[in-house]
Amino acid sequence: MFNSDSVVSLRNPIYRRRLRFNRVMLALSGGTVVFGLFWLCWIILTLLLKGGGALSLTLLTESTPPPGADGGLLNAILGSIMIAAMGTVIGTPIGVLAGTYLAEYGQRGWLAPATRFLNDVLLSAPSIVIGLFIYAVYVAQVEHYSGWAGAFALAILVIPVVVRATDNMLLLVPNSLREAAAALGCPQWRVIMFICYRAARSGIITGILLAVARISGETAPLLFTALNNQFMSMNMNAPLANLPVVIFQYAASPFEDWNRLAWAGAVLITLLVLGINIAARSLFRK
Repeated sequence: MFNSDSVVSLRNPIYRRRLRFNRVMLALSGGTVVFGLFWLCWIILTLLLKGGGALSLTLLTESTPPPGADGGLLNAILGSIMIAAMGTVIGTPIGVLAGTYLAEYGQRGWLAPATRFLNDVLLSAPSIVIGLFIYAVYVAQVEHYSGWAGAFALAILVIPVVVRATDNMLLLVPNSLREAAAALGCPQWRVIMFICYRAARSGIITGILLAVARISGETAPLLFTALNNQFMSMNMNAPLANLPVVIFQYAASPFEDWNRLAWAGAVLITLLVLGINIAARSLFRK
């Protein structure tokens, strides 16, 4: 039932115009959501149809094969894990410490705003530029590709994501917590370690997980740094197999068995990134 206020509101031309505008915007917003979900579901469905049949135990237990032979992606999977793990280990502490400086010590002066600006530039920089940079400053100097070069390139991609997450999460910590700890005589480093980090822990971990999800599928930097290796190798100081480069090379090959392995590798990376993003969102909500 409409009350008198509702009837008066419906007779108001301004209210009716705003109501129509609201309905139009809701329809457009819902349409964009459906549009985005359509392409996402199409991509995932295509990957499952093309690569789902190639998922098997052999894929996880055998190395990449020559054309016409059976094999899997074990060496590429292990190489990707090693490179991504080392990139995360190198980039995460730098990102957390830099974000801590920006949030806790950079209230005055020009250094913090300049650092935030440069971090935003690095955050949006094409990954192939990072790969070329590491190629010029490291690979060209040591005169060989290596897993370490790939880890350095991925670490540079990790740093700006972690810096942004750490900075934003620490800025959300109420100043009253810092003031209460300072009133009890705690030095600033102890306030940061035992109060600010604990309050912002879930957000910082979420940023790290999102950074890992980003670097898991990067191909361009690894083409100039880690390259590839047809055989099983755990030597980080030599060319190292990795899933993104294997997918890139096998998808462009004329051999059907390599094409199937490329689709299977794409499914693995997609499921990994999707799982990391779901875990990060769930952690952030908690």
